[in-house]
Amino acid sequence: MERIKELAELIERNVTMDGTHETSIPGLRFVRTSQISEPVYSVYEPSLCVVAQGTKLVMLGEESYQYDSASYLTASVHLPITGQVVRASREKPYLCVNLQLDMDQIFEVLQSSSQVISSDSTGRGLAISLLNESLLEAVLRLIKLLETPEDIPVLAASIKHEIIYRILQNEENDSLKHFALIGSQSQRIAKVIGVLNREFAQTLKVDYLAKEARMSPSSFYHHFKEITGMSPIQYQKHLRLQEARRLLLTESLEAAEAAFQVGYESPSHFNREYRRKFGQPPKKDIKRLREIL
Repeated sequence: MERIKELAELIERNVTMDGTHETSIPGLRFVRTSQISEPVYSVYEPSLCVVAQGTKLVMLGEESYQYDSASYLTASVHLPITGQVVRASREKPYLCVNLQLDMDQIFEVLQSSSQVISSDSTGRGLAISLLNESLLEAVLRLIKLLETPEDIPVLAASIKHEIIYRILQNEENDSLKHFALIGSQSQRIAKVIGVLNREFAQTLKVDYLAKEARMSPSSFYHHFKEITGMSPIQYQKHLRLQEARRLLLTESLEAAEAAFQVGYESPSHFNREYRRKFGQPPKKDIKRLREIL
């Protein structure tokens, strides 16, 4: 596909080194990796990911999602994931466009396009869809604004609206619509996910979270798992362990201190769960990561 080749060339023109690179367009960033990567643990925010070159594998709970230049990924809500670039080389690095999605903008587009969907529906907060020409062309036009910075304040917002519209036209992306609808079950779960991301170190009380979502505990549990692919406790555990790993790597804390900071009361319990998730006890894992870095 000629447009995909053009997208890869545009990214290469803007970034020459591996890493994640912010641009002068708010919410737009490029990712470049010239080798197969280690599994990377992070929290996806509502966003669009379009790959120009290479292949990426994403794990959400027990589910796996793979996408490349023929497809794109949308995240509708904050989700703790494991991502790994599985096809990349120095000659053909992995190249990706990441665009943050604003729920207010999505709601505006929904209102303008008069699309009708049920507010009672929920679906997985992560989706892989086939990339079509209309969406790709809109993404290309947004990136080309980097060549004329004076146009960004005037044109970027309207092109982002078009990108959102193209995503919403795709039947596979109904979940994105659900999260933008005020008062929908998906939006209420998204609100609780926001609480969990802010307060993951606190003791989890499902009844409290269900009340925040204005649902019964059983209904809340069902919809939460349908959206995230995991239970609230599993979601909180992912957040705690990812933050603990970050603290150990960047602030040189002892494992017990990091455990307490993220909400664990027992260092031995923390060590067991850390090893189960990352494959090694904290000390060995952090030493290995530092050697890689």
